[in-house]
Amino acid sequence: MGVGPSTKETTLHHFHDPILDVVSNDSDVDLLGVMLVGTPQSNQEKNFVGKSSAVWLKQMGADGVIFSLDGWGNSHVDFENTTREIGERKIPLVGMSFVGVQAAFVVTNHYMDTIVDFNKSSEGIETEVVGENTISNIDARKALAYLKLKMRGVN
Repeated sequence: MGVGPSTKETTLHHFHDPILDVVSNDSDVDLLGVMLVGTPQSNQEKNFVGKSSAVWLKQMGADGVIFSLDGWGNSHVDFENTTREIGERKIPLVGMSFVGVQAAFVVTNHYMDTIVDFNKSSEGIETEVVGENTISNIDARKALAYLKLKMRGVN
């Protein structure tokens, strides 16, 4: 569980990443950077990655974060941990993940209150169509709109 054909972000998708395109072209926000983190196997390493990411964001002075995940299932454990670490540092956060009906979060926290589900299949499931359930321009625009509201203190 975690990444299947339809949730796999291809190299082409990364070269034309919708989040990066939307955020970097919005005059209301300043893009601070892109952080890529892995999904470790052990819980100790999962906690380290989540905490380190949040500390890094805090020290960089991030006013808000769009946190996306190109997986689901066990990867949602890392997602929950990292959102909690970011939220505990009072950084506004919008999450993005494939959720659908088959990949509902197995763990959550109250910082996961704004999630953009980028499921595109009508059944809400992982499919065999490569890249079908990945982030689109509309998903990225939703996430940025939600983040702007959170950064302004509107929930």
